[in-house]
Amino acid sequence: MSAFLCPSVPPASVLRNAIRHSRSVTSRSPPRHPYPSRISINNSYAVPNISEDSSSVPIDVVADVKTERIVVLGGTGFVGSAICKAAASKGIEVVSLSRWSGKPSYADPWVDQVTWKAGDVFYAPWDEILAGATAVVSTLGGFGNEEQMKQINGEANIVAVGAAKDHGVPKFVLISVHDYNLPSFLLSSGYFTGKRKAESEVLSKYPASGVVLRPALIYGKRKIDGFEIPLDLIGRPLERFLLAAENFTRPLNSIPGSDLLLSPPVSVDDVALAAINAVFYDNFFGVFTIEQIREAAAKLRS
Repeated sequence: MSAFLCPSVPPASVLRNAIRHSRSVTSRSPPRHPYPSRISINNSYAVPNISEDSSSVPIDVVADVKTERIVVLGGTGFVGSAICKAAASKGIEVVSLSRWSGKPSYADPWVDQVTWKAGDVFYAPWDEILAGATAVVSTLGGFGNEEQMKQINGEANIVAVGAAKDHGVPKFVLISVHDYNLPSFLLSSGYFTGKRKAESEVLSKYPASGVVLRPALIYGKRKIDGFEIPLDLIGRPLERFLLAAENFTRPLNSIPGSDLLLSPPVSVDDVALAAINAVFYDNFFGVFTIEQIREAAAKLRS
């Protein structure tokens, strides 16, 4: 807080009234905490001809900090639900839009903190869904035939980016995929071409605030129809082994497709926290690799 010196002293009655009033200030310094805070400050004033003791007059300063409101596309999926959970734990208002289902069937405590909506991004009521949103996080993606992969990985995300931009949403976060050092003829499949087109759209529409996360294999506890599949039983040990062996395997990185075996898996919690980091920090934008995703997650944990 800065102190200012006035060239002249106002009448005593005016100064008393000014001291008794609260002042509101707005903070935009990242990370933006989701809750407003009240601060009591004691100030000393040397004013002539004031009989009452004003040496310790409390001034309430209310910091009205903007509440984040994010829209998660594919929020009931493996990665999407982890992002919704992480966002809710940080006090972020969350709206989820999923094509096939609304609210998940399981009853974890965080589920009730999310607004669940079912719908297709190609026909979504964007005016309603994006109202007041400060960021969109897209986990849209999937496999199928060439046309299906181009549509869900590429076109669906492109539509969402356009809608977010048209509605004035300040940030877009895309969960994409590592290229695994594959040769170009393999990267020409609908899955990768769709993802890369979506990336280009994000970085074009949001050059100073768009975020692309490129994880490799994502592991964690995945819930399907009430059953929990512990993918972390394989993913976590494999991640630790590959990270420990990086110095030995680095010379192999130049071999096309080597990353299919050598790229470390990423925890779904790390991907989720990296996405939330992107929501909180205005200087977090661009394309983020596996290592950078892990670093961003660690930053939010600290």
